[in-house]
Amino acid sequence: MNTPGHLAPGLWRHPRNRTTQYTDLEYWTEMAKILEAGKIHSMFIADILGPYDVYKGPENMDPGLPGVAQLPIADPFLPIAAMAAVTKHLSFGITASTTYENPFLLARRFATLDHLTKGRVAWNAVTSHLESAAKNVGLEKQIAHDERYKIADEYLNLTYKLWESSWREDAVVKDETQYTVPGRVRRIDHKGEYFRSAGPLTTEPSTQRTPFIFQAGTSTAGKAFATKHAECMFLAGLEPTAVRKSVDDIRARAIQHGRDPNSIKTITGILVVVDETDEKAQAKWEDYLSYVDLEGAATLFGGWTGTDLSTFDEGEYFRFTGPGAIQSLVNSWTATVPGTEGLKWTRERVAQEIAIGGPHARAIGSPKTVADILERWVEESGIDGFNLSYAVAPGDFEDIVKYLLPELRSRGVFWDDYGASTTRENFLNDGLGPRLRDDHPGSQYKWAAEK
Repeated sequence: MNTPGHLAPGLWRHPRNRTTQYTDLEYWTEMAKILEAGKIHSMFIADILGPYDVYKGPENMDPGLPGVAQLPIADPFLPIAAMAAVTKHLSFGITASTTYENPFLLARRFATLDHLTKGRVAWNAVTSHLESAAKNVGLEKQIAHDERYKIADEYLNLTYKLWESSWREDAVVKDETQYTVPGRVRRIDHKGEYFRSAGPLTTEPSTQRTPFIFQAGTSTAGKAFATKHAECMFLAGLEPTAVRKSVDDIRARAIQHGRDPNSIKTITGILVVVDETDEKAQAKWEDYLSYVDLEGAATLFGGWTGTDLSTFDEGEYFRFTGPGAIQSLVNSWTATVPGTEGLKWTRERVAQEIAIGGPHARAIGSPKTVADILERWVEESGIDGFNLSYAVAPGDFEDIVKYLLPELRSRGVFWDDYGASTTRENFLNDGLGPRLRDDHPGSQYKWAAEK
């Protein structure tokens, strides 16, 4: 995130953390170099458009400010061009809202970045879930959940038309007489339930045309949307067997949409803390915990779940009571996190458990220990990879590159080098080039050159 505090409130104070430099381009360019040196697929940048203001609410953002519970936060798009200038293969996944962004302007922005990065951008298409975000863009309250996904479906179809259908494949010739051939650029004249756009997209076709599509829908409406449009899905879960159910469900839904189930890559979030030995990694983890801001963690929890932890008694036991948002997390932790079986789950304990890395799995230890955990996850859940969380940046990523990736390479489970230079090619690795695959719904809008 373009913020000093992503999923570790309070850790901005850690001497090894440089996230307070998020307003400096050098912070971003150095991070990009570190990730590309490790052959990491992509830097994924999340985003929100309003403060978390449920905890000790209503509309109270103050508890999250000292520890930086994702406020302040800046635009995720603007550092991308600078990072692309110092790298050749690293991709950039950018979060943008289908509920609050204008589709024509967003399509233009992504096409521009796809040009400047030579095909290395991805779009994390989100519908946004914060009431505060709706109010920031002028609404009295946010649009209902399922309707946001209806809007998103039309939104993506409109952007596909702009990217794929307004410029013919051979429109731009750049010969001795003309740059673009008349008759090979057209309006799209989209008139839908939620959007109208005449077109054409004013940006000429880029390397990928349509950016690689990320999505993280978990509700019924969200899964229907994601399995139709996504090329890579984020799956939440604290233990592999639960994630396996999601993976199997996604594959089945993809087939229903007429898509190759293997064309949707699946990844899950995990926090990796790695060092030379288990003891050193554990000491690093304990050091991180000493900087945690629990008020910030409770603020994040309120924003994610809509549950205000301050409304519960200080010693209230959540093991078998409380809202579903708390119950699902507590049950998952108790079943899967060593040492938590006998804990008394209070509001403080819940905040502590999500304080670094959020509600995701953790892998803490030596390169061998962490690699064993990751391999078990892949084997038992069927996922394709991981979205790596962090406590300090770029330090945690430097550790992953230095300690973990050589171990993974020695096992033959992580590549030695990038397979290609575009996002779609590196993620799908199927030899079919940088454009949308034929079974993707956006492909129906392609305007092929005439033979």
